[in-house]
Amino acid sequence: MTAVLFDFSGTLFRVESTDSWLRGALAGSDVRLTEAELTAAALALESAGALPGGSAPARVPRELADTWLIRDQSADLHRAAYTGLSRQVRLPDPALHDALYDRHMTPAAWAPYPDAVEVLRGLRERGVPVGVVSNIGWDLRPVFRAHGLDPYIDTYVLSYEHGIQKPDPRLFAAACEALGADPRRTLMVGDDRRADGGACALGCSVHFVDHLPAAARPDGLLPVLDLVS
Repeated sequence: MTAVLFDFSGTLFRVESTDSWLRGALAGSDVRLTEAELTAAALALESAGALPGGSAPARVPRELADTWLIRDQSADLHRAAYTGLSRQVRLPDPALHDALYDRHMTPAAWAPYPDAVEVLRGLRERGVPVGVVSNIGWDLRPVFRAHGLDPYIDTYVLSYEHGIQKPDPRLFAAACEALGADPRRTLMVGDDRRADGGACALGCSVHFVDHLPAAARPDGLLPVLDLVS
């Protein structure tokens, strides 16, 4: 393999729990909830799938169905989709829905998987260029910088900046072109069989990891080093 592409959420990074997410948003507001109220709200938000990078919605409301399918094609669509899901949950202050969305874009809301630095550093030491290809509606580069992973990334290809989303092979092609890599000698690493599997149409090899909490997946990325050796 002459290059490796990684997905972001569920692959290199994991978003915080819904409980932590809600607490973080509340910390910047004047709203105060009892523990029982906070627990109930967090469970409702999780069921609604309102946390990007968290659990999928138990049900997408009919009025959001079209937006949901193309949510990663622009920043406005992404915000509309997720705040729309959040608004299915009654919160004491309507401003909390946007505060929750804003919270999930902060570096504090994300943690790299335990072996992410080791794998990215190993690829850099071998001279293997690395790209991040993500279905997302906001700029994740500050997250990489804050956690010290940005020096290992050679290019970022983000769906909202291109107006297309995985599994569209054009997104993977843009990453390969940016890296000067032959897709047939490029490995795509991700957690979504459908979205990340779209790289196969370009001739890339694909390696899947499980979308688990960071503490529950300490070494899921390490096989990547064997695949490029």
